[in-house]
Amino acid sequence: RVMVVDDHPVVRDGVVLLLRGDPGLTVVGSAESGRIALERAPELRPDIVLLDLRLPDMLAPEVVAGLRERCPAARVVVFTAHGDHHGVRAALDAGAHGALLKDAAATDLVAALRSVLRGERVADPRMSTDPADRQAALARSGLTRREYEVLRLAAQGRTNPEIAKTTGLARNTVKTYLQAALH
Repeated sequence: RVMVVDDHPVVRDGVVLLLRGDPGLTVVGSAESGRIALERAPELRPDIVLLDLRLPDMLAPEVVAGLRERCPAARVVVFTAHGDHHGVRAALDAGAHGALLKDAAATDLVAALRSVLRGERVADPRMSTDPADRQAALARSGLTRREYEVLRLAAQGRTNPEIAKTTGLARNTVKTYLQAALH
């Protein structure tokens, strides 16, 4: 019994289509937000929840914790397009049983879900959940931690004033970090 939690209908529908070919896995429901997932999960009683890392209303670790509380037998697998996102580690630390990339082949997705149902913890090998790996990748990039943080916020669509407010930096300092990162 699989529940899919993703704010994109095409992803929810795609997972249903991918799992349709496996008689042992049935999608019993879906949700487009963390709040709705927490409301629906107790009545759907999923064995496994495929949870988008980035939802519009809640952080994945909050949803994981809520699901673990409301449906303790359900296993939660984070499903993301962003394997290097710091939220993956936070979701695993909150009790998720695995983390998969959305570009996984159908057979890999099914195999991973079956592994989680057998009690194994799974993580796509292309995904970095080790802080030391992330630190090494940052060092290889040539960016400072602060340049990376400012660039990440800009990539999320934040404006320089918003970045300045979030980081506590002056607007000109944000601009300088962005210029250095882009260089």
